[in-house]
Amino acid sequence: MNTILTRYLIKSVMMNVLSVMFVLLSITMLYEFISQLDNITGNYNALDAFLFALLRLPQLVFEMLPISMLIGSLLCLGNHANNSELVIMHSAGISIRDLAKILSMGGLVGIVISILVGEFMGPPLDYYARNMRDEARYGSSEADFGNAVWVKDGNTIIHLERVNTDYDFGSIYMFKLNEDKSLKAIAVAENSGIDNSEDWVLENFRETRFEDNKVTISSARKINESFELNSDLLGVTLVKPISLSVRELSGYVGYLKKNGLSANRYEVELWSRVSSLLTLVTMPLLALTFVYSSLRNTGGGTRITVGLIIGLVYFLIRELIFNYGQVYGVNSILTAWLPPILLLSIAMYRLRLVRYR
Repeated sequence: MNTILTRYLIKSVMMNVLSVMFVLLSITMLYEFISQLDNITGNYNALDAFLFALLRLPQLVFEMLPISMLIGSLLCLGNHANNSELVIMHSAGISIRDLAKILSMGGLVGIVISILVGEFMGPPLDYYARNMRDEARYGSSEADFGNAVWVKDGNTIIHLERVNTDYDFGSIYMFKLNEDKSLKAIAVAENSGIDNSEDWVLENFRETRFEDNKVTISSARKINESFELNSDLLGVTLVKPISLSVRELSGYVGYLKKNGLSANRYEVELWSRVSSLLTLVTMPLLALTFVYSSLRNTGGGTRITVGLIIGLVYFLIRELIFNYGQVYGVNSILTAWLPPILLLSIAMYRLRLVRYR
Protein backbone atom coordinates (compact mmCIF):
# COMPACT_ATOMS: atom_id res chain seq x y z
CA MET A 1 0.00 0.00 0.00
CA ASN A 2 1.29 3.45 -0.93
CA THR A 3 2.78 5.06 2.19
CA ILE A 4 2.46 8.61 0.83
CA LEU A 5 -1.22 8.04 0.01
CA THR A 6 -1.83 6.53 3.44
CA ARG A 7 -0.33 9.53 5.21
CA TYR A 8 -2.23 11.91 2.93
CA LEU A 9 -5.63 10.31 3.57
CA ILE A 10 -5.13 9.94 7.32
CA LYS A 11 -3.97 13.56 7.61
CA SER A 12 -6.90 14.74 5.50
CA VAL A 13 -9.43 12.78 7.60
CA MET A 14 -8.01 13.96 10.92
CA MET A 15 -7.92 17.61 9.81
CA ASN A 16 -11.62 17.40 8.94
CA VAL A 17 -12.33 15.60 12.22
CA LEU A 18 -10.60 18.37 14.20
CA SER A 19 -12.55 21.03 12.31
CA VAL A 20 -15.85 19.31 13.08
CA MET A 21 -14.78 18.81 16.69
CA PHE A 22 -14.02 22.52 17.04
CA VAL A 23 -17.48 23.49 15.81
CA LEU A 24 -19.27 20.93 17.99
CA LEU A 25 -17.26 21.91 21.08
CA SER A 26 -17.98 25.58 20.52
CA ILE A 27 -21.71 24.94 20.39
CA THR A 28 -21.68 22.54 23.32
CA MET A 29 -19.54 24.79 25.50
CA LEU A 30 -21.91 27.69 24.85
CA TYR A 31 -24.85 25.49 25.83
CA GLU A 32 -22.98 24.29 28.94
CA PHE A 33 -22.20 27.88 29.95
CA ILE A 34 -25.80 29.05 29.47
CA SER A 35 -27.16 26.08 31.46
CA GLN A 36 -24.81 26.94 34.34
CA LEU A 37 -26.16 30.48 34.58
CA ASP A 38 -29.26 29.04 36.28
CA ASN A 39 -26.99 27.68 39.04
CA ILE A 40 -25.44 31.02 39.94
CA THR A 41 -25.70 31.44 43.71
CA GLY A 42 -23.38 32.22 46.60
CA ASN A 43 -19.85 32.81 45.28
CA TYR A 44 -20.60 31.00 42.03
CA ASN A 45 -20.69 33.73 39.37
CA ALA A 46 -20.68 33.97 35.57
CA LEU A 47 -16.88 33.73 35.41
CA ASP A 48 -16.99 30.50 37.44
CA ALA A 49 -19.70 29.18 35.12
CA PHE A 50 -17.46 29.88 32.12
CA LEU A 51 -14.53 28.15 33.86
CA PHE A 52 -16.77 25.16 34.61
CA ALA A 53 -17.71 24.87 30.93
CA LEU A 54 -14.05 25.24 29.93
CA LEU A 55 -12.87 22.53 32.32
CA ARG A 56 -15.44 20.11 30.92
CA LEU A 57 -14.10 20.41 27.37
CA PRO A 58 -11.77 17.36 27.56
CA GLN A 59 -14.68 15.18 28.71
CA LEU A 60 -16.79 16.56 25.87
CA VAL A 61 -13.99 15.76 23.41
CA PHE A 62 -14.12 12.14 24.53
CA GLU A 63 -17.91 12.00 24.17
CA MET A 64 -18.06 13.72 20.78
CA LEU A 65 -15.11 12.03 19.11
CA PRO A 66 -17.17 9.22 17.48
CA ILE A 67 -19.64 11.56 15.75
CA SER A 68 -16.76 13.88 14.81
CA MET A 69 -15.00 10.90 13.20
CA LEU A 70 -18.14 10.14 11.17
CA ILE A 71 -18.82 13.69 9.96
CA GLY A 72 -15.14 14.44 9.39
CA SER A 73 -14.74 11.27 7.32
CA LEU A 74 -17.86 12.09 5.30
CA LEU A 75 -16.58 15.59 4.52
CA CYS A 76 -13.08 14.36 3.69
CA LEU A 77 -14.13 11.52 1.38
CA GLY A 78 -16.86 13.67 -0.15
CA ASN A 79 -14.35 16.34 -1.09
CA HIS A 80 -12.06 13.71 -2.62
CA ALA A 81 -15.01 12.32 -4.60
CA ASN A 82 -16.01 15.78 -5.87
CA ASN A 83 -12.43 16.43 -6.98
CA SER A 84 -12.30 13.04 -8.72
CA GLU A 85 -9.42 12.01 -6.47
CA LEU A 86 -11.12 8.72 -5.61
CA VAL A 87 -11.38 7.91 -9.31
CA ILE A 88 -7.64 8.58 -9.70
CA MET A 89 -6.90 6.35 -6.71
CA HIS A 90 -8.90 3.50 -8.25
CA SER A 91 -7.11 4.01 -11.57
CA ALA A 92 -3.82 3.65 -9.69
CA GLY A 93 -4.95 0.27 -8.33
CA ILE A 94 -6.30 1.34 -4.93
CA SER A 95 -9.35 -0.81 -4.17
CA ILE A 96 -12.25 -0.19 -1.81
CA ARG A 97 -10.65 -2.67 0.60
CA ASP A 98 -7.40 -0.67 0.55
CA LEU A 99 -9.30 2.55 1.32
CA ALA A 100 -11.08 0.80 4.18
CA LYS A 101 -7.74 -0.29 5.66
CA ILE A 102 -6.36 3.24 5.44
CA LEU A 103 -9.46 4.70 7.10
CA SER A 104 -9.22 2.07 9.82
CA MET A 105 -5.70 3.32 10.52
CA GLY A 106 -7.18 6.79 10.88
CA GLY A 107 -9.57 5.30 13.41
CA LEU A 108 -6.56 4.02 15.35
CA VAL A 109 -5.31 7.60 15.61
CA GLY A 110 -8.72 8.49 17.05
CA ILE A 111 -8.36 5.66 19.56
CA VAL A 112 -5.03 7.06 20.80
CA ILE A 113 -6.61 10.51 21.24
CA SER A 114 -9.61 8.98 22.99
CA ILE A 115 -7.45 7.06 25.47
CA LEU A 116 -5.28 10.06 26.30
CA VAL A 117 -8.21 12.43 26.77
CA GLY A 118 -10.75 10.01 28.22
CA GLU A 119 -8.39 8.38 30.71
CA PHE A 120 -5.96 11.08 31.83
CA MET A 121 -7.58 14.47 31.15
CA GLY A 122 -11.37 14.31 31.02
CA PRO A 123 -12.30 12.54 34.30
CA PRO A 124 -10.01 14.48 36.70
CA LEU A 125 -10.89 17.85 35.15
CA ASP A 126 -14.60 17.01 35.17
CA TYR A 127 -14.38 16.03 38.85
CA TYR A 128 -12.44 19.20 39.68
CA ALA A 129 -15.01 21.33 37.82
CA ARG A 130 -17.92 19.85 39.76
CA ASN A 131 -16.13 20.29 43.10
CA MET A 132 -15.18 23.86 42.21
CA ARG A 133 -18.79 24.64 41.39
CA ASP A 134 -20.17 23.06 44.59
CA GLU A 135 -17.63 24.78 46.82
CA ALA A 136 -18.35 28.15 45.20
CA ARG A 137 -22.10 27.67 45.51
CA TYR A 138 -22.31 26.35 49.04
CA GLY A 139 -19.02 27.42 50.65
CA SER A 140 -16.52 24.81 51.82
CA SER A 141 -16.60 26.15 55.38
CA GLU A 142 -20.27 25.40 55.95
CA ALA A 143 -20.94 22.53 58.30
CA ASP A 144 -23.35 20.80 55.97
CA PHE A 145 -21.13 20.91 52.89
CA GLY A 146 -20.44 17.44 51.58
CA ASN A 147 -22.24 14.19 50.89
CA ALA A 148 -23.70 11.49 53.07
CA VAL A 149 -22.67 8.08 51.84
CA TRP A 150 -23.34 4.40 52.61
CA VAL A 151 -20.52 1.93 51.98
CA LYS A 152 -19.94 -1.75 52.73
CA ASP A 153 -16.69 -3.30 53.86
CA GLY A 154 -16.94 -7.04 54.36
CA ASN A 155 -19.51 -7.63 57.11
CA THR A 156 -19.53 -3.97 58.16
CA ILE A 157 -21.98 -1.42 56.77
CA ILE A 158 -20.76 2.16 57.21
CA HIS A 159 -22.74 5.39 57.05
CA LEU A 160 -20.73 8.61 56.79
CA GLU A 161 -22.83 11.67 57.56
CA ARG A 162 -20.66 14.20 55.74
CA VAL A 163 -17.76 13.73 53.33
CA ASN A 164 -16.03 16.78 51.89
CA THR A 165 -13.50 17.07 49.11
CA ASP A 166 -10.57 16.56 51.52
CA TYR A 167 -12.09 13.31 52.82
CA ASP A 168 -12.57 14.71 56.34
CA PHE A 169 -15.67 13.07 57.74
CA GLY A 170 -18.27 13.99 60.29
CA SER A 171 -20.15 11.40 62.30
CA ILE A 172 -19.79 7.77 61.31
CA TYR A 173 -22.15 4.89 62.08
CA MET A 174 -21.04 1.28 61.73
CA PHE A 175 -23.34 -1.73 61.66
CA LYS A 176 -21.35 -4.92 62.11
CA LEU A 177 -22.96 -8.19 61.01
CA ASN A 178 -22.34 -11.84 61.81
CA GLU A 179 -21.76 -14.40 59.06
CA ASP A 180 -25.49 -15.18 59.08
CA LYS A 181 -26.19 -11.44 58.53
CA SER A 182 -27.59 -10.97 62.03
CA LEU A 183 -26.63 -7.80 63.89
CA LYS A 184 -23.40 -8.15 65.84
CA ALA A 185 -22.72 -4.59 66.98
CA ILE A 186 -23.59 -0.94 66.42
CA ALA A 187 -20.88 1.69 66.72
CA VAL A 188 -20.81 5.47 66.36
CA ALA A 189 -18.06 8.09 66.38
CA GLU A 190 -18.58 11.85 66.47
CA ASN A 191 -15.66 12.54 64.12
CA SER A 192 -13.72 10.36 61.74
CA GLY A 193 -11.03 10.52 59.10
CA ILE A 194 -8.29 8.59 57.32
CA ASP A 195 -4.66 9.21 58.26
CA ASN A 196 -1.55 8.97 56.05
CA SER A 197 -1.22 5.22 56.69
CA GLU A 198 -4.83 4.66 55.49
CA ASP A 199 -6.05 3.81 59.02
CA TRP A 200 -9.41 5.16 60.10
CA VAL A 201 -9.21 7.48 63.11
CA LEU A 202 -12.45 7.54 65.13
CA GLU A 203 -12.98 10.13 67.89
CA ASN A 204 -15.46 9.86 70.79
CA PHE A 205 -16.15 6.27 69.85
CA ARG A 206 -19.03 4.26 71.37
CA GLU A 207 -19.97 0.67 70.57
CA THR A 208 -22.88 -1.56 71.58
CA ARG A 209 -22.27 -5.31 71.11
CA PHE A 210 -24.95 -8.00 71.11
CA GLU A 211 -23.55 -11.25 72.53
CA ASP A 212 -25.80 -14.24 73.25
CA ASN A 213 -28.22 -13.02 75.94
CA LYS A 214 -26.40 -9.85 76.93
CA VAL A 215 -25.51 -6.42 75.63
CA THR A 216 -22.12 -4.80 76.31
CA ILE A 217 -21.24 -1.14 75.82
CA SER A 218 -17.74 0.26 75.38
CA SER A 219 -16.35 3.70 74.61
CA ALA A 220 -13.03 5.41 73.88
CA ARG A 221 -11.85 8.94 73.20
CA LYS A 222 -9.96 7.85 70.09
CA ILE A 223 -9.37 4.53 68.35
CA ASN A 224 -7.92 3.35 65.06
CA GLU A 225 -9.83 0.96 62.77
CA SER A 226 -8.55 -0.84 59.68
CA PHE A 227 -10.84 -1.24 56.67
CA GLU A 228 -10.10 -2.27 53.12
CA LEU A 229 -11.94 0.89 52.13
CA ASN A 230 -9.21 3.52 51.64
CA SER A 231 -9.43 7.22 50.75
CA ASP A 232 -9.06 6.63 46.99
CA LEU A 233 -11.85 4.07 46.91
CA LEU A 234 -14.04 6.21 49.13
CA GLY A 235 -13.49 9.13 46.80
CA VAL A 236 -14.74 7.03 43.91
CA THR A 237 -18.04 6.40 45.74
CA LEU A 238 -18.69 10.16 45.74
CA VAL A 239 -18.03 10.68 42.04
CA LYS A 240 -20.40 10.21 39.15
CA PRO A 241 -19.37 7.39 36.78
CA ILE A 242 -18.73 9.91 34.00
CA SER A 243 -16.00 11.54 36.14
CA LEU A 244 -14.11 8.27 36.69
CA SER A 245 -11.27 6.88 34.62
CA VAL A 246 -11.30 3.28 33.38
CA ARG A 247 -8.80 2.33 36.11
CA GLU A 248 -11.01 3.83 38.84
CA LEU A 249 -14.12 2.20 37.39
CA SER A 250 -12.39 -1.17 37.27
CA GLY A 251 -11.24 -0.89 40.89
CA TYR A 252 -14.67 0.18 42.10
CA VAL A 253 -16.41 -2.62 40.20
CA GLY A 254 -14.07 -5.09 41.92
CA TYR A 255 -14.89 -3.56 45.31
CA LEU A 256 -18.65 -3.76 44.72
CA LYS A 257 -18.51 -7.38 43.58
CA LYS A 258 -16.28 -8.38 46.48
CA ASN A 259 -18.83 -6.98 48.92
CA GLY A 260 -21.84 -8.51 47.18
CA LEU A 261 -23.19 -5.17 45.91
CA SER A 262 -24.73 -4.36 42.55
CA ALA A 263 -22.06 -3.18 40.11
CA ASN A 264 -24.19 -3.17 36.95
CA ARG A 265 -24.28 0.61 36.53
CA TYR A 266 -20.51 0.96 36.82
CA GLU A 267 -19.81 -2.16 34.74
CA VAL A 268 -21.89 -0.79 31.87
CA GLU A 269 -20.01 2.51 32.07
CA LEU A 270 -16.69 0.64 32.18
CA TRP A 271 -17.36 -1.58 29.19
CA SER A 272 -19.01 1.22 27.22
CA ARG A 273 -15.74 3.18 27.53
CA VAL A 274 -13.84 0.21 26.12
CA SER A 275 -16.38 -0.61 23.41
CA SER A 276 -16.48 3.03 22.25
CA LEU A 277 -12.96 2.49 20.87
CA LEU A 278 -14.45 0.09 18.31
CA THR A 279 -16.86 2.82 17.25
CA LEU A 280 -13.95 5.11 16.33
CA VAL A 281 -12.72 2.54 13.80
CA THR A 282 -16.23 1.84 12.51
CA MET A 283 -17.32 5.44 11.82
CA PRO A 284 -14.84 6.08 8.95
CA LEU A 285 -15.83 2.76 7.34
CA LEU A 286 -19.49 3.72 7.56
CA ALA A 287 -18.68 7.10 6.00
CA LEU A 288 -16.93 5.31 3.13
CA THR A 289 -20.05 3.29 2.33
CA PHE A 290 -22.22 6.42 2.19
CA VAL A 291 -19.79 8.37 0.00
CA TYR A 292 -19.81 5.50 -2.51
CA SER A 293 -23.60 5.38 -2.59
CA SER A 294 -26.14 8.05 -1.80
CA LEU A 295 -23.73 10.88 -0.91
CA ARG A 296 -21.40 10.65 -3.90
CA ASN A 297 -22.61 13.86 -5.59
CA THR A 298 -24.06 15.82 -2.66
CA GLY A 299 -22.72 18.93 -0.93
CA GLY A 300 -21.03 19.33 2.42
CA GLY A 301 -24.23 20.49 4.14
CA THR A 302 -26.03 17.28 3.20
CA ARG A 303 -23.14 15.16 4.46
CA ILE A 304 -23.07 17.02 7.77
CA THR A 305 -26.83 16.55 8.16
CA VAL A 306 -26.59 12.83 7.40
CA GLY A 307 -23.71 12.47 9.83
CA LEU A 308 -25.64 14.24 12.59
CA ILE A 309 -28.72 12.07 11.99
CA ILE A 310 -26.69 8.84 12.04
CA GLY A 311 -24.85 9.94 15.18
CA LEU A 312 -28.09 10.93 16.92
CA VAL A 313 -29.85 7.67 16.01
CA TYR A 314 -26.85 5.64 17.19
CA PHE A 315 -26.71 7.61 20.47
CA LEU A 316 -30.43 7.10 21.13
CA ILE A 317 -30.26 3.37 20.36
CA ARG A 318 -27.19 2.98 22.57
CA GLU A 319 -28.84 4.79 25.48
CA LEU A 320 -31.99 2.72 25.01
CA ILE A 321 -29.98 -0.51 25.17
CA PHE A 322 -27.99 0.72 28.19
CA ASN A 323 -31.13 1.70 30.11
CA TYR A 324 -32.93 -1.50 29.17
CA GLY A 325 -29.94 -3.54 30.29
CA GLN A 326 -29.76 -1.81 33.69
CA VAL A 327 -33.51 -2.05 34.36
CA TYR A 328 -33.78 -5.74 33.43
CA GLY A 329 -30.35 -6.83 34.67
CA VAL A 330 -28.96 -7.83 31.27
CA ASN A 331 -25.29 -8.80 31.25
CA SER A 332 -23.28 -5.55 31.33
CA ILE A 333 -20.69 -6.74 28.79
CA LEU A 334 -23.42 -7.65 26.30
CA THR A 335 -25.22 -4.35 26.96
CA ALA A 336 -22.07 -2.29 26.35
CA TRP A 337 -20.74 -4.17 23.32
CA LEU A 338 -24.02 -4.71 21.45
CA PRO A 339 -24.36 -1.16 19.97
CA PRO A 340 -20.82 -0.91 18.49
CA ILE A 341 -20.97 -4.49 17.20
CA LEU A 342 -24.29 -3.77 15.48
CA LEU A 343 -22.82 -0.62 13.97
CA LEU A 344 -19.75 -2.52 12.74
CA SER A 345 -21.97 -5.24 11.24
CA ILE A 346 -23.97 -2.63 9.34
CA ALA A 347 -20.79 -0.96 8.08
CA MET A 348 -19.27 -4.27 6.93
CA TYR A 349 -22.50 -5.29 5.19
CA ARG A 350 -22.73 -1.97 3.33
CA LEU A 351 -19.04 -2.13 2.50
CA ARG A 352 -19.54 -5.57 0.95
CA LEU A 353 -22.34 -4.21 -1.23
CA VAL A 354 -20.12 -1.35 -2.39
CA ARG A 355 -17.30 -3.72 -3.32
CA TYR A 356 -19.48 -5.77 -5.63
CA ARG A 357 -21.28 -2.96 -7.41
